[in-house]
Amino acid sequence: MAKEDVKQMQEEIDFLKQEVERLKNQVIHLVGRNIELTERLEYDVELRRRTEVARELIEAHAERLHNADLQDDGELMALIEMRVEKEHPHFNPEFCAKDLADMLGVSTNRLTRLFRNQTMHRTPDAYIENLRTLAALKLLRDKPNYTLVAIAEETGFSNIRTLQRRIQEVTGLTPVEYRLMLTKDLSV
Repeated sequence: MAKEDVKQMQEEIDFLKQEVERLKNQVIHLVGRNIELTERLEYDVELRRRTEVARELIEAHAERLHNADLQDDGELMALIEMRVEKEHPHFNPEFCAKDLADMLGVSTNRLTRLFRNQTMHRTPDAYIENLRTLAALKLLRDKPNYTLVAIAEETGFSNIRTLQRRIQEVTGLTPVEYRLMLTKDLSV
């Protein structure tokens, strides 16, 4: 190889080293920019989430204030029935009178007084249990292939024994007897 070729190759190597160094610096800059943009994006997402939570809290508070001012027991009972029919909160086994009061934005004492004075279900918990029982009776009628375990889970009963006890209290029959009675009536 001639000296000139070696010199030219050395110049190309030097140029390539400089280019590699320039590209490394550019990559470092881009990575830093990417991190900065990611942090901004995460901040924006968190800010939007917090804003949404704050808006939901404000709306819930406004609804509670409105519901707390409902003096008319009939209006409050209508609101209860509307919300329960729409949302079916009683299908959650953990749902109780306190949750119903919170959902409506009234105190538990206000809710208890309302049920004592306005309904045949002497307590909110009795009302919730009655809703579960009615839903279970409907499933026993409409879904003959459903197991009692599936019905208990779907209607908010914490266990199958409670379902069986409630069905027997209401109908005087076990769930199996109730289902047999319905199938007899349908086949006649």
